Amino acid sequence: MEINGYTRTCGLIGNPVEHTKSPAIHCFLASHTGQNLVYVPFHVEHGCLEDAVKGGFALNLLGMNVTVPYKSDVIPYLDQVDELAARIGAVNTLVRTNMGFKGYNTDMPGLYRAMCSDGVSLEGEKVLILGAGGVARAVAMLLATKNVKEIILLNRTPERAQNIADEINGLEGREIARAMKLEDYAKLPDERFLAIQATNIGMFPKVNEVVVEDPAFYQKIHTGYDLIFNPMDTRFMQLVRENGGRAFGGLKMLLYQGIIAYELWTGITIDDKLANATYEEIQRVV
Repeated sequence: MEINGYTRTCGLIGNPVEHTKSPAIHCFLASHTGQNLVYVPFHVEHGCLEDAVKGGFALNLLGMNVTVPYKSDVIPYLDQVDELAARIGAVNTLVRTNMGFKGYNTDMPGLYRAMCSDGVSLEGEKVLILGAGGVARAVAMLLATKNVKEIILLNRTPERAQNIADEINGLEGREIARAMKLEDYAKLPDERFLAIQATNIGMFPKVNEVVVEDPAFYQKIHTGYDLIFNPMDTRFMQLVRENGGRAFGGLKMLLYQGIIAYELWTGITIDDKLANATYEEIQRVV
């Protein structure tokens, strides 16, 4: 594309940002939707986040993504926060308004669209979540809005998982979530679950690590989602498949969180054909 006086800029703020795959998503979408738009990663040093947000607005940036460690820290510097992002307590997309930026969370809607794309239904499901960190909490928040039957958080520190379960139950006004010690997985009912791996265990370069090794655990999983996208095929996914389940990685979540952000910035709806072409592109660069 030709950069000229009409070119709009979007970008990513975080620390680090050097590993990001987001430019591949947004530049590909811009080139295929006829938008005069570029996407740039911005490394923001600690202590400079407020300056970065105000500077982005002053420089007329159309929007920004936010990555670690700033997804929660950015909220006080925003003009508005979307309801879902406020509930999750994390923002990963900033959309320009007249007075500043409005914050959205497109990670969890991105996960949901990835699941829909893969033919996975949440309604009535019993779901296992591995982990009890910020990602696990956000996943539990999403699931609670999608009419799942039960959410079971498995974590080595059950108190952290119980805090999330209590929060979910309080928000929903019903007992939908509960916590278990990770090592107590054998006490799960003799049935098959949807499982979401929400820890960083198994991420590159420690690709042979997994939260649970025991095949008996994976025999309880009919569908497994690992939110890690590097590597694209994790040990968790391999164990799910080896024990008769379907397995998916985090790359489609990365894709759709980016697509939703792009739609918010431009007002353009990305159809399935272009989404699939973009997915092929990011598979090439990961």
